[in-house]
Amino acid sequence: MAKNVIVFIKNNGKLNMKLDHINIAAPMDLLEKTRDFYEQVLGLEDGPRPNFPFRGYWMYGEGRPIVHLMESEEHYPNEKRPYLDHVAFQSAGVNDFVQNLKSLAMTYTARNIPDFNIAQVFCHDPCGNGVEINFMNEAIDE
Repeated sequence: MAKNVIVFIKNNGKLNMKLDHINIAAPMDLLEKTRDFYEQVLGLEDGPRPNFPFRGYWMYGEGRPIVHLMESEEHYPNEKRPYLDHVAFQSAGVNDFVQNLKSLAMTYTARNIPDFNIAQVFCHDPCGNGVEINFMNEAIDE
């Protein structure tokens, strides 16, 4: 029999869980470029974080630290695509968002999904992570 096993059961046997944040670990020079990306492209704000023994940033969206950036010399680029393909955010104002990407000379792809009334924009942050932004009940002007 297993010892020290904790089981959380809520909502008819399902875990009551939501995604809290993502964490990106990279050398500091790349981390600063990544911070700038999440500020300039996604509109997140660099906010307070605990006094950890390593440098980094917590990027806030709607008052919550949803992207953590931490300095690391142990992480490195992968020559192959990782299994985690991308992280997705939800926002509003797709056409203004696309114009901002154009003004920043960012490479991106975009598509409308009429069956679900969603516009999607895809790009990559400076660390190479896939970033998807969904715009509900909106369409990209062609």
